Amino acid sequence: MKEMNFIYKKRIEWVIEHINNNLDESLALADLARVACFSPYHFHRIFVAITGETVHNFTNRLRVEKAAKLLKYSQQSILSVALDAGFSSSATFSRSFKNYFGITPKEFRKKGDLVNSKICKDLYPINQHLAPVDPRHLESVFPIEIKKLSKRRVAYIRVVNSFQEGVVLDAYQQMITWATELGIYNSQTIFGMSLDDLMVTPKDKYRYEVCLTIPDSLKVDHDVISVMHIPQCRYATTVVSGDINQVATAYDYLYNHWLVNSLYEPEHQHTLEVFLDKFNVCSWNHFELELYLPIKPLLD
Repeated sequence: MKEMNFIYKKRIEWVIEHINNNLDESLALADLARVACFSPYHFHRIFVAITGETVHNFTNRLRVEKAAKLLKYSQQSILSVALDAGFSSSATFSRSFKNYFGITPKEFRKKGDLVNSKICKDLYPINQHLAPVDPRHLESVFPIEIKKLSKRRVAYIRVVNSFQEGVVLDAYQQMITWATELGIYNSQTIFGMSLDDLMVTPKDKYRYEVCLTIPDSLKVDHDVISVMHIPQCRYATTVVSGDINQVATAYDYLYNHWLVNSLYEPEHQHTLEVFLDKFNVCSWNHFELELYLPIKPLLD
């Protein structure tokens, strides 16, 4: 029964990956069932059992969360944001956005946060974890470098409700043990990948992936560890050395100070946390990380 559960979870992960990569497309239930290799009749029940959400609610939530990020960090029009997030019109988008967040897209763009929204209590209070760094010194504390990473083959473990104590650390330990036993850990890069935005995704829905680059020739046959390819992408990077508050401050600077004043906007990839001290990955009192924010040139 345990083995069967892993099979079900893996197939639903295929669907989630497909949804992540195609939010701007029509996502018919029958097509998603085909991705999971389940019949349409059974697929929806299995999706709900694994994720705790209906396909419609899950997809719509990811769309409005993606839209919130675009509204905050890009200069696209509200219609353009709506279409990029997979909505058929700005009116449909506005209804969905307000139904989910409790405010309109226009209000959110003007305010830039969800302080008074109906899901505010469900969000991770990141602003309470910022280090006391003088804003005038942020640029020198977190210098930004633009880098381009080539396409990578990656082994990963996806964690949902990742703020639950111990679950991410357990995933890192499992990945490290697996890679060490194969003799590949020392030569590869280990990193974390945040799939959602702390400012708009409820804590219990927040997804995080523990990742390790792997050789193209390596065959992965594991109950929990899956494989994907991360496409070539340009990133804004900065190095952070310190505790979790220092990491939170670096992220805040990247998004809320550097990005909004740069000539770039977010690319549709995920933020990476590359561990520079790979032999102390699970010692979370102190971090040595390089943060990678995916970017593309800002369009006029």
